[in-house]
Amino acid sequence: MLARAPFQPAKVNVDLAMTIIKPSSSVLHSVPAAHFNYKMVIAVRKDLKLSPGKLAAQVAHAAVTCALVSKKRKPAWFEAWYEEGQKKVVVKVADLRELHELKVAAEDAGLVTALITDAGHTELPPNTTTCLGIGPAPEAEIDKVTGHLGLM
Repeated sequence: MLARAPFQPAKVNVDLAMTIIKPSSSVLHSVPAAHFNYKMVIAVRKDLKLSPGKLAAQVAHAAVTCALVSKKRKPAWFEAWYEEGQKKVVVKVADLRELHELKVAAEDAGLVTALITDAGHTELPPNTTTCLGIGPAPEAEIDKVTGHLGLM
């Protein structure tokens, strides 16, 4: 039987750059981390006390849904966001009321939104609204609506 070397995590200097794969090619290129002009924000309800796995799944649902909707409704914003490396920020809101208020404010500002409701197969009751995706959009526009929220 062969002995395995112990696992060594990769060392990445995230200050230098972030590596992305462009869909039009298999060539890797780097984008300096300081040049983000667009982002997506996902707001998650604090009152639900989601497990880390459930939280990750709900945030992923919001990100994918927002990206797909944005690609159709705001293609220029989507393309710019995608080319920059798809910056995403996860923030917290207190409860469902605050989530709905945020959705109205984002839509009034002309931003793409995606309200995520869980099916209830695991740890939440059916039809529990968990999070809200906003964007992608120019950072200045999205910050007008979400800039006051704390990070998750």
